[in-house]
Amino acid sequence: MNDAKLLRVAVPVPLADAFDYRWVGDGPRPAPGTRVDVPFGRGRRIGIVLEWPTESGLPPERLRPAGAALDGEPLLAPELLETLRWAADYYHHPIGEVLAHALPGLLRKGRPVASRDERRVALTESGRAQDPRALGAKAARQADALAHLARGPATIGELRDAGIGLAILRRLEEKGWITTESAGLGDDCEGGAARPSRASTRFEPPPLTDDQRAALESIREGGARTFLLYGVTGSGKTEIFLRLVAEQLDAGRQSLLLVPEIGLTPQLVKRLRERFGEALAVLHSGLAEGERLAAWRRARSGEAGVVVGTRSAIFAPLVRPGLIVVDEEHDTSYKQQHGFRYSARDLAVLRGRRLGVPVVLASATPSLESLHNAWTGRYRLVEMPKRIGAAGEPAIRVVDMTRNPSRAGLSTPLLDAIDRHLADGRQVLLFLNRRGFAPTLFCPGCEKVEECQRCDARLTVHAAAGELRCHHCGATRPLKWACPECGAERVAVGAGTQRVDEQLKALYPRVRIGRLDRDATARKGALDAVLAETSRGETRIVVGTQMLTKGHDFPNVTLVGVLNADQGLFGTDFRSDERLAQLIVQVAGRAGRGDAPGEVLIQTHYPSHPLLACLLSEGYGAFARLALDERRKAGWPPFSYLAMWRAEAAKKPQVAAFLERVRDAARHGSVTVLGPAPAQMERKGGLYRMQLLLQCGERPPLRALLARLVAEARTWPESRRVRWSVDVDPIDV
Repeated sequence: MNDAKLLRVAVPVPLADAFDYRWVGDGPRPAPGTRVDVPFGRGRRIGIVLEWPTESGLPPERLRPAGAALDGEPLLAPELLETLRWAADYYHHPIGEVLAHALPGLLRKGRPVASRDERRVALTESGRAQDPRALGAKAARQADALAHLARGPATIGELRDAGIGLAILRRLEEKGWITTESAGLGDDCEGGAARPSRASTRFEPPPLTDDQRAALESIREGGARTFLLYGVTGSGKTEIFLRLVAEQLDAGRQSLLLVPEIGLTPQLVKRLRERFGEALAVLHSGLAEGERLAAWRRARSGEAGVVVGTRSAIFAPLVRPGLIVVDEEHDTSYKQQHGFRYSARDLAVLRGRRLGVPVVLASATPSLESLHNAWTGRYRLVEMPKRIGAAGEPAIRVVDMTRNPSRAGLSTPLLDAIDRHLADGRQVLLFLNRRGFAPTLFCPGCEKVEECQRCDARLTVHAAAGELRCHHCGATRPLKWACPECGAERVAVGAGTQRVDEQLKALYPRVRIGRLDRDATARKGALDAVLAETSRGETRIVVGTQMLTKGHDFPNVTLVGVLNADQGLFGTDFRSDERLAQLIVQVAGRAGRGDAPGEVLIQTHYPSHPLLACLLSEGYGAFARLALDERRKAGWPPFSYLAMWRAEAAKKPQVAAFLERVRDAARHGSVTVLGPAPAQMERKGGLYRMQLLLQCGERPPLRALLARLVAEARTWPESRRVRWSVDVDPIDV
């Protein structure tokens, strides 16, 4: 068929291939990266043009006509489109779903990129300098517009509702007093990249330490490569990349800043807004659909000079890219755990290379993979070994729980330390990676525990809510203290954050205590309230889960207690030691970030464990070298490459049969196949789960095998009886 009439379109369905259509429109064919409305099955879908093929595998009479193009120009630039195609191939995920993942929900539904009413209007520096009262009666509507915009940017629709029409806005634009999103007010809403706003000239950055100056110069002079910014907590890493972002803004270029969880880093977002004002756009799943589209549009137009977001923001469109930063690069939140299982950190490195811009990976506890890349020269290592301020590193002490009595997980040495720090007017953070009141409800009469009926897990006691809750499938059951089997009074065994919170309130009735976990902060605004009260010094003791480790800076906190360091000491995953070390170092780093010295107490039943001994005596770097040496001997990443094939179904034999066929089809060549074996939690949500691990010393043979296996598996009858997925570079094994 004539190639002038063909389109290859990626449709958001769980099928591997793209689909060929005939173009019958009057205008030119829509370019790759453009949305088109196409017939699919008995309905219609919004697809994205991948390419213009020269021929199709289907005969002409079977090719269906594509509908209208929804965009006048591609939504996905060539660089981003190629990155997404690479990701679909590497992670073995359907291309249509991958491309859809990169667009806001409203665009996936066919919404126009922007209408005139949705475009934002903001004052320029010149506009902010104007006094509306000085314009006079003849320019009253212009004065109204300036006064309205002085309160913050607004959409054209909002201004129209306030009685300010397009004619007034065009006059202000001609004077250079306002700027509009994307093209000017007299042009179409698509096209015409805007220049990012400059960094605020009113902000006075803090002075740099010698370490900060050296780190900044190293990155400035290093060119377009990947840097690992490895600095202890409190060393001032954030100021380094904020200065780099400001420099990019001054040069008219955009920066992309990835953070693990946007809701847990309000201090960083506040610093960004104070520093860069309206140049900032925030992208994360917690936004309303309209807000997400508006932020995406500002990134695509170039108006947003700083784009900050969680892992999905790695797909943000950038028209003038200058820098990519991945803060807390070690955090497992950067790996998508369902559906399209990509690593935002790894894709950041890839995008930076393709865009020709520097990529900064920042952490106080870098992943062992990133440290290996830095120590072998693939990344440039930039170290910041000293804290800012007079406090220095906190003093760390291990509390042997076999020799010290405890109340609700609080040992006598820890309570003594809490008393001392509270008496000195300081604040305390207590870390326990277990929410709820207690992990187990036990009957001493018949020796039974309450278990989830749908998962291989015990139900967690949530005393305040009066229920038992499964933290895996969400199932709940009323809390009844009398055993239904023998009538004995049941007891809550162990301690969660809720129980520790209650114990602290009993011990310190006049002290304000806050709890920072997903239960206590589920209500909108609760998280911000706890953080604000802690920052102001009103909350004196905070007990929480991993949320405590996520980028918070409380200068008056001088004591940190790790209530149970044993949870990660004997994990079955080869990364268990690494994650425990990162948690301990990150939470310990919250102590003594101001000028007052910090103290850290780590409660454990295994004070002589080699991990703790190495970590506490020699630091994270020494631990990392020891752990990497062990991985080299065992052949684990980064000295090999992994892919995990997972399957689940209501009937266990169906899962086993499917994975056994995958195993049999994979058994040849240089790839080692381990399993199938039950998942760590074999039954979850009523489904039986098993997994198969593929391991290889080189990446290409593993990729080739996976490509063949995935294609074959889609044709097997067994594959229709189970839900299965392939996880390349898994973080949970």
